[in-house]
Amino acid sequence: MADKQVSRDSRNDFDDSPRDPKVCTGKDFTQEEPEDQNLWPRPLARKWILMLFMGTCLLYCARMVMPICAVSIAATFHWSKIDTGLVLGGFFWGYCLTQILGGHISDRVGGEWILLLSASSWALIMAGTPLLTQIGCHTLALLTMSRFLMGLLQGVFFPSLASLCSQRVVEGERGFLMSTMNSGSHLGTLLAGGLESLMLDSYGWESMFYSIGFLSGLWALVVWQCFLKGKVTLKQMKTSKISQWKMPKTRWLSLFKESSFWAMVFAHICASGTSYTLLSWLPTYFKESFPHATGGMYNVIPWLAASPSALGGGYISDFLINKGYRVVYVRKIMQFLAMGVSSIFIMLLSRDIKFHSAVIFISAAISLSTFTSGGVSVNVQDLTPSCAGAIYGFMNMLGAFTGLVMISVSGYLIEVSLSWSTVFSLIVLINTTGLAAFLIFGEARRVDLEDYSQVFVI
Repeated sequence: MADKQVSRDSRNDFDDSPRDPKVCTGKDFTQEEPEDQNLWPRPLARKWILMLFMGTCLLYCARMVMPICAVSIAATFHWSKIDTGLVLGGFFWGYCLTQILGGHISDRVGGEWILLLSASSWALIMAGTPLLTQIGCHTLALLTMSRFLMGLLQGVFFPSLASLCSQRVVEGERGFLMSTMNSGSHLGTLLAGGLESLMLDSYGWESMFYSIGFLSGLWALVVWQCFLKGKVTLKQMKTSKISQWKMPKTRWLSLFKESSFWAMVFAHICASGTSYTLLSWLPTYFKESFPHATGGMYNVIPWLAASPSALGGGYISDFLINKGYRVVYVRKIMQFLAMGVSSIFIMLLSRDIKFHSAVIFISAAISLSTFTSGGVSVNVQDLTPSCAGAIYGFMNMLGAFTGLVMISVSGYLIEVSLSWSTVFSLIVLINTTGLAAFLIFGEARRVDLEDYSQVFVI
């Protein structure tokens, strides 16, 4: 279900042509093929979407185990808030390094193999993490290194998904696919919180790592057996002689001069940074602010609300686009809900509130933030479908670095000010800044083709 070479805004002008059109860009032209060879057949697409949903779920399970267990581990090894922030932030150092590489390789050979290698590797890291605490006295350094390796291996996952989405999914269905993956991430966070309620007190924090490591390895085994076994070579994505997926080398430099490109990147950086900060510190916030509260409520309810919200946001964005609304307007509306309205509920957490109100506010904020899957997260496939994996990796790398800085800064602010309001104010400020840039400069027209503005039909 690959992108059909031109954006919806441009394609609408061609609908009345009585013949199969020839689309020309600059000096070259290609005749549209009735069926792209990169398309997933619909039965296979449904199977892959299900497996990718489950893979994203397990990815976030693995990512959330350390933040959920951080309080117990810190008590066991006598860590300070700064030490805890260092371990949690180690993930993002590794996460930054493989984003672009993973997306670039996926753009060339397809992301299926990259996803398999990523999942099988992080499964081993998860299962081996508890063993590291028994090696010696350098527990802080060893667990920080474990989180670094986890980030290194998970860093290729979402750029590979973005690459698959741009090459195999048409414009009017991308929002729902990315929202389905986003829903899987929230379901994974929910599952991790549920396992914490069932296993942490009874079996210890080590059981969380063993369980998620086993499930991740099982997922990788199923993907290998059912989808990839027998494919002994990594084949480059099939393209025509003059490919719509090949981006001219001379276009890379001019791409970085596009204001719409940087608006998308900056908004994604801000959204990612604030999301990672909430994911990492929310369990600690609730345990310290409401020590007698049930962990199952604040570890489960927000993500239980976010999962259907993500699916609903993707459905709404695709529905509006298919009804004829301009893509750029839909992207900005979804991003306003994700970063603007959600910030209102985050700011309310700074007040002196009761436990149930805090759960409601954070559930609303996280649910609304999922709408970014119909906004900035899919905007990369609007602007640069020919290199969506690499560009998404670039965005995620910067977003992960921002998350690393924000997590460390948040730990310092909490340690020094003894107040969570400073952290929530920082999150709102960054969200508002990123949203303003996207609303002013954001676009949805394709910018990765040379002389794309001169596309015409003969």
